[in-house]
Amino acid sequence: MKTIFSIHPLTYITILITFLTGYFKETITLMIVILVHEFGHILMAVILKWKIEKIVILPLGGITIFNELVNKPLIEEFLIMLSGPIFQIIFTIIFKQPSLYFYSKIILFINLLPIYPLDGSKILNIFFNKLFSFKLSHILTIYVSYFVAFFSFFLSIFKINLTYLIFTLLLILKLKREFDNHELLFNKFLFERYLYNFKFKKIKIVSKLEKFKKDYYHYLKLDSKVISEKEILCKKYHHHNM
Repeated sequence: MKTIFSIHPLTYITILITFLTGYFKETITLMIVILVHEFGHILMAVILKWKIEKIVILPLGGITIFNELVNKPLIEEFLIMLSGPIFQIIFTIIFKQPSLYFYSKIILFINLLPIYPLDGSKILNIFFNKLFSFKLSHILTIYVSYFVAFFSFFLSIFKINLTYLIFTLLLILKLKREFDNHELLFNKFLFERYLYNFKFKKIKIVSKLEKFKKDYYHYLKLDSKVISEKEILCKKYHHHNM
């Protein structure tokens, strides 16, 4: 049976270092906060019937990876992203321990940084998607993530914080992979709309595929004709499959 829960090798190394340097208790408290935070995401995902592919525990946070369609409603994405911080805050208030409160603040601050794949970047991406097209929103999120990630990286060097330095490097590597997959993700976004009949309540007229937005059904204005997105995508992918 395939397990969906895993601990990153660097997390084991971090725990070992803290054990040898006398900070093992603090690290365990930190791990508890991370697990509680991820449980918040998982609980909401289960309620909304999202498929969970993998849960990875990193030195200063966790990542829950979903096996879902790109075209899931923005409100569902927002609820899942928000549930982690909310669950963590509730947990911290209930137990009222000084060390728990201290590490909860750290995890909350780090997770809300707008660096992919942290919660902050996903909330920012949802905000962008309310204003812009899916493709533009994704690339804007990547650019903001790069800026904050490199700023955090140089700050960690200045502060001589090895754990945060390693964590930031991990985020930059994941961010690079996301940037490389930008066009692939956009094509997946379009191909899902070709395969499935989504029921969107909002309609938008656009001039090209790159202007497609989440939660909208589109009509394309080409010269003097108006064509539905389903029609244009059928032509696009039927032609590719011939």
